[in-house]
Amino acid sequence: MALPTLPVVILPGYLAAAKEYEQFRDTLMDRGLDVTIVPLRSRSWLPTLGGRPVTPILHILDQTIKQVLGRSPATQINLIGHSAGGWISRIYLGSVSYGDRQWAGHKNVRTLVTLGTPHTSQERWTRRNLDFVNITYPGAFHDSVDYICIAGKAIYGQPKGSLGNWFTYQSYKLTCGEGACWGDGVTPVDSAHLEGAKNLTLPDVLHSPRSRLRNNLTAPWYGSPEIIDQWITPLMS
Repeated sequence: MALPTLPVVILPGYLAAAKEYEQFRDTLMDRGLDVTIVPLRSRSWLPTLGGRPVTPILHILDQTIKQVLGRSPATQINLIGHSAGGWISRIYLGSVSYGDRQWAGHKNVRTLVTLGTPHTSQERWTRRNLDFVNITYPGAFHDSVDYICIAGKAIYGQPKGSLGNWFTYQSYKLTCGEGACWGDGVTPVDSAHLEGAKNLTLPDVLHSPRSRLRNNLTAPWYGSPEIIDQWITPLMS
């Protein structure tokens, strides 16, 4: 008899609310997974603005994972972090004090999937947290956790043209220092990967549904049904 799959927890991206991921959750559940979204609201992020610690988000993430494990026979979960949710998840995995406690979430997580996560940044506010992550937990740091980092290669950054082109170019430049490169419209490919992780680059995949609207494109994002099937396999075993 096949063992049941582990529960899945989704951590939204920066300033995003849980409701934006409901369709994504439902698509995963249609594939037989038990999925919970960390119940964030847009205002949940307000205490983190200006590069302040993301401790409030970590508390809600930790509470959610404990609740999921409390109602499940499983002893671990699989964690999906979209955008900034990916590097915040890396903080949660670690045992070095951050904010008001040691999170040591690696004990609770078997697999971390990051979707379009900017694991690097040149922006001074974001670097306060990302420097902590990358210095303290470089690459796929925890041997007990499977790291899967997924990048989208959909838009080449160009400084001229539409407002969408300008936004993409500036976003790439603030993330990796170079605007003229490929990425998902927000995060450049190289920044979405981690050394030692299973790194995937998916063609024609945008950062989020918002990216589709901003660039007037119909390309899918990481959570679109046809794209999920390209990376979901490790969560099904």
